[in-house]
Amino acid sequence: MTLDSRFAPGDTEPRLYAGWENAGSFACHPDSNAPPFTIMIPPPNVTGSLHMGHALTFTVQDVLVRWRRMQGRDALWQPGSDHAGIATQMVVERLLDAEGKDRRTVGREAFVDRVWQWKAESGGTITTQLRRLGASLDWPRERFTMDAGLSAAVKETFVKLFNEGLIYRDRRLVNWDPKLQTAISDLEVENRELKGSLWHIRYPIEADPGKFIIVATTRPETMLGDTAIAVHPDHPTLSALIGQHAILPLVGRSIPIIGDAYADPEKGTGAVKITPAHDFNDFEVGRRHDLAMPSVLDRQANVTLAEIEPLLQSRPKVADPRFVRSLAGQSRFAARAAIVAELERLDLLDKIEPHTNQVPHGDRGGVPVEPLLTTQWYCNAEALAKPAIEAVQTGKTVFVPKQWENTFFAWMREIQPWCISRQLWWGHRIPAWYGPDGTVFVAKDQDAAAAQARNHYGRDETLTQDEDVLDTWFSSGLWPFSTLGWPDRTKELERYYPGDVLVTGFDIIFFWVARMMMLGLHMMGDVPFRTVYIHGLVRDERGQKMSKSRGNVIDPLDLIDSYGADALRFTICALTGPGRDVKLSPSRVEGYRGFITKLWNAARFCELNGVRPEPGFDPTTARLPLSRWLLVEANTTIGEATTALEAYRFDDYAAAGYRFVWNTFCDWFLEFAKPLLSPAANPADAAEIRAVAAHVLGLILRLLHPAIPFVTEELWDRFEYGEACSLIGTAWPDPTPVPDAAEARAELDWVVRLIGLVRSVRTEMNVPPSKPSPLLLQGASDEKLGRVDRWNEAIRRLARASDVRLLTGEVPQGSAQAVLDEITIVLPLQDLIDISAERNRLLKDRDKLIGEANKLRQKLANADFVNRAPEPVVSENRERLETMNFEIGRLQAALDRLG
Repeated sequence: MTLDSRFAPGDTEPRLYAGWENAGSFACHPDSNAPPFTIMIPPPNVTGSLHMGHALTFTVQDVLVRWRRMQGRDALWQPGSDHAGIATQMVVERLLDAEGKDRRTVGREAFVDRVWQWKAESGGTITTQLRRLGASLDWPRERFTMDAGLSAAVKETFVKLFNEGLIYRDRRLVNWDPKLQTAISDLEVENRELKGSLWHIRYPIEADPGKFIIVATTRPETMLGDTAIAVHPDHPTLSALIGQHAILPLVGRSIPIIGDAYADPEKGTGAVKITPAHDFNDFEVGRRHDLAMPSVLDRQANVTLAEIEPLLQSRPKVADPRFVRSLAGQSRFAARAAIVAELERLDLLDKIEPHTNQVPHGDRGGVPVEPLLTTQWYCNAEALAKPAIEAVQTGKTVFVPKQWENTFFAWMREIQPWCISRQLWWGHRIPAWYGPDGTVFVAKDQDAAAAQARNHYGRDETLTQDEDVLDTWFSSGLWPFSTLGWPDRTKELERYYPGDVLVTGFDIIFFWVARMMMLGLHMMGDVPFRTVYIHGLVRDERGQKMSKSRGNVIDPLDLIDSYGADALRFTICALTGPGRDVKLSPSRVEGYRGFITKLWNAARFCELNGVRPEPGFDPTTARLPLSRWLLVEANTTIGEATTALEAYRFDDYAAAGYRFVWNTFCDWFLEFAKPLLSPAANPADAAEIRAVAAHVLGLILRLLHPAIPFVTEELWDRFEYGEACSLIGTAWPDPTPVPDAAEARAELDWVVRLIGLVRSVRTEMNVPPSKPSPLLLQGASDEKLGRVDRWNEAIRRLARASDVRLLTGEVPQGSAQAVLDEITIVLPLQDLIDISAERNRLLKDRDKLIGEANKLRQKLANADFVNRAPEPVVSENRERLETMNFEIGRLQAALDRLG
């Protein structure tokens, strides 16, 4: 075995991953007696490709799974993908469009077949990319939310909930995408800030000609469907109008002026028009006051007059039915312009103000969504939410970090009926059939529905299946148990449900986590997971959200190509703390690639110095202080790493491994060991150092394997610690007893602190590394002098000391001083640097920084800046001030050393 000069991830990673996969290293073992550990993958969209959010969540999951496997747990990391109704249908519709076809011309059956064809050819992109990341998923168990088993689970759940009255049909407002022609969920709506206008419209008071109530609106095109005007009951002037009626301009109908707390006296004119069929808040007001709810926009967002035609009245100076009828079929925006012009002509437009507001858009269709009153299928989420709330309150499921429980409670306690139907062709078609009179029959299949119809009608009738499909979140809400074979009682279901931990982002706590909790508790009688670990978002290095429009999107595959999967994974671990977003940049990944290189070079050094695993080596037999010190430090690191992973502190886990490898093992142990590995060293000492180095290198590879699986497996294999690709199944290390641990630790820690302090002083004073200086000790005890004597060669070599001795007499002129415990360390620098120039440099640098820090402190003390500036900018300034304060302290310490 000869290690290459550099670790080559591009060549190594595919080979090792194939080795693990072929060996079945990722497989769970349902017949095992080992305690199970289950993580359910948040199923990525079948249309998706790996992005930084995926890289974060899958790295964290893989770290947990690899660690638990090494602890002896029977780990199931369930893979799979979501059929992603809208996204997938759009992909295939675009393909058809390129061929000059339309889904309606090819028909539903042929279209669905085409989607399955696309899925077979192109739907596995992200699973290939997850392999590149090193994700150790149990691939033979891969599931798809539209496969036969999950489809059976969906039908079973729908029928059960319907029979229990928890699924029903209702006419309510939904988010309607006029482009995609379907209802969409809140998750599929994004608010965009747009500059528009606020139109102030005069509504004549019916009983008091010549008087008006003025209403401000951003949507004059919906006023055709107004059925009331609301004012706050406590409004100082407008409340007197409550109970009267106003004339609806253009339409001419009389509408009531009602009192409702929804009308904000401080906002707009204090009066709001109520259009129940086209605004979610207005819909609730309409229900409270039993208002009519006519729709004036159709599913294409064009004006429709079908429900208001009987209401049109001709009133001079207020309404002309001919004008309203001319709007029929116009788009909402064309109608808006025409209505504003007509209001102006009728002198009913009081004023127009510039106005910036948040306009909801469909994230797929890209056009403004419409609140639309339609008949849809709903699930009684309020009833299902109560057990889920109780489960979190009682600790059956805990959130990490705990504060996300408050978000969960806030959403769940205000939960609305869940619209579960979508006007798509790709998805789980709703298992409901309609008889000739509209009676609905819900069943798992058409034969069962026909039997219900026969019983109802007393004869066979032709049934028509509902055209809609189910919301994607309905099937993904069953994921924790449908993937395990439910509704059959499989051994996998009995063993791996509930899962141990769910890893996901906070943005889908409500949309996915809550639905899994509700459906899992109702269908299985138990929570779907014991812990929900919520990670932050991946942002750019300035803390801004990544987006194509900003041009700051980072492709994880580009990072893997440039630096290797291990470097990306370790960076993610190092930056992932509780409740904290990950600020990522290619330079951070490049920096942590240096850590991978450091480990590789340390292994090469060990190899060149004859370090090989010693079968049967017993660490408790170590006699050299250096050996015992390293073993003690290794024990500490094992404890820190284990504690960190148990607490989901991935940053602390990475930091513990980083410190031990870079500092303890590489910078100190291997440097201290060099003389003991030389040909002139005592053979017994050299043999022990080699055995300890091999033992600890093996510990390092095991400790770091969950985070950086490729480089650790490669070194494990090359050093022949075990069979090829066997590290993944090797036991997680446990601390081992170390004889005389306290004595060895005290001695080596002191030597390390001494060398580190001398190095720090030399750096502060700009002493060139090529110029050694004497190292004088004042006030050292015999014990400390004994340590200096035993480690004299290492101290001189690593501290750049020409000699090390006890100071007798006065401190030499032009010396820098530092204190280590009771000892004063003196470095004579008179002949090495210009003391006066160095003092002036330090003063100048310190004073410049003090000035800059004072300016920054004043800036941060300005409440106007703190409140108005983006949070990432404020955060960045605070971090800069903290760095400046640290540097000022360092410069002052250097000045103090010069006296």
